[in-house]
Amino acid sequence: MALTISYRLARNSRTQRALASLTHLARCPATGQRRTFAKVVIVNASKYDRGCEWKRLEQVAEVVRFDDSTPAEFSERANGADVLITKELPVGADLIARFPSSIKGICEAGTGYNNIDLTAASERGIVVCNVPTYSNEAVAALVMTYVLNFSCSMFEQQKRLYDGDRASFTTGMAGGGGTVIFDLPHVELRGKTMGLIGGGGNIGLGVADLANAFGMRVVISDLAKPRRDNVEWVSIEDLLARSDYVSIHCPLFPSTRHLIDSSKIQMMKKTAFLINCARGPIVKQVDLIAELNKGTIRGAALDVQEQEPVPHDSPLFSTPNLVLSPHIGWQRLESRQKLVNTTADNVAAILAGAPQNVVSMR
Repeated sequence: MALTISYRLARNSRTQRALASLTHLARCPATGQRRTFAKVVIVNASKYDRGCEWKRLEQVAEVVRFDDSTPAEFSERANGADVLITKELPVGADLIARFPSSIKGICEAGTGYNNIDLTAASERGIVVCNVPTYSNEAVAALVMTYVLNFSCSMFEQQKRLYDGDRASFTTGMAGGGGTVIFDLPHVELRGKTMGLIGGGGNIGLGVADLANAFGMRVVISDLAKPRRDNVEWVSIEDLLARSDYVSIHCPLFPSTRHLIDSSKIQMMKKTAFLINCARGPIVKQVDLIAELNKGTIRGAALDVQEQEPVPHDSPLFSTPNLVLSPHIGWQRLESRQKLVNTTADNVAAILAGAPQNVVSMR
């Protein structure tokens, strides 16, 4: 069994125990000789690999895949493994302390790695790697999707239809016998200002390129200031005061947690929109809800939330002028295949003794 399984879902506990004790042996396709393979365990593949293929990883390791894992299962499934692949699962010091000495690396299948205790990993000599650039284009496109929809009130138009209000299509349309309805804003993007908080990185600059293509002015607040045409570098206060659309692109650090609170939102134009496709806790959610209820800004879009999964009774679901999406910025098929491919490359680099995309302390 160990020689024939390289990428298969473990469906029951008996199979799981058998896979956990694989001897890491496989036959070389060219010679038929047995050879030793490293063992790689994917602990929660269902979060990202539907429709993707792992051939690149199967060329360098014996791969055991699990749809999901509890903390207890995570610890058990680490036995005998060389590298663990996870996505957004908490990997704290207690869990790392129980890992076997065979573990050489943890590969986070994503960009953010605040779910992993880097200090504990370093103390065990475990390398932690991430995938920093796989979703740049996808997330930038989602930001502009929000901007385009906000500019023509598409979300509000659709909500009226869902609520059974068809007046805009009947009496409110030209030739419909009534007064044309102009109660929702419809504006062009040319000449409007896009503000990018922490926008000096790859995703932020990708949004800047898209915004420039629509004729928008772009202002960025960031410590990093790469040379860039058609971009103005400003303070966050200036950015908030000037921008028609504010998009967040900074990572989540203690210094950026709740960076956007009531005091910052109140600096924005009353007609402005706030967009967060970065990390949920950067926005103080309770403050955003309060400011939207007061009409401080025109609206907001959150692809990420302060608590994920979002509780069923969250006030987010009933907040006016707030558009939500369930953290989909990275989920396009092509982006996920890039994620899988780079994760496979990270594993191969760890096994070769030359790790790449390292985020752990050395």
